[in-house]
Amino acid sequence: MTIILDRAKDLEATATWHRVCPLDELELAWGEAALVAGRQVALFRTADGTVSAVAQQDPATLANVMARGIVGSRGSRPTIASPLHKEVYDLHTGECLTRPDLTLPTFATRLVDGYVEVEL
Repeated sequence: MTIILDRAKDLEATATWHRVCPLDELELAWGEAALVAGRQVALFRTADGTVSAVAQQDPATLANVMARGIVGSRGSRPTIASPLHKEVYDLHTGECLTRPDLTLPTFATRLVDGYVEVEL
């Protein structure tokens, strides 16, 4: 158990922010794929003005397609539906709302001087 805790601390210590693109290059309610530090990430600019970042890889099929998903919401929760089998994920938590056995990795984002940055 100590190894797991130490590994978590190591991962936290090595997480860094990566500048990805200017905010104005992201269209509202449309996904864009980016290669960030060697990892495929899907970025979404939602109606509330926030930018969400999730793994580009669909957890159900392992295909790199999430940027082509359908942006929507469930109540006040912004969502992305996989373009392949339409599993619906919460954009903030990665929780799958249609299949509890699936989770979509999410990444922190921030805006710095008009640019979107993603933490990996």
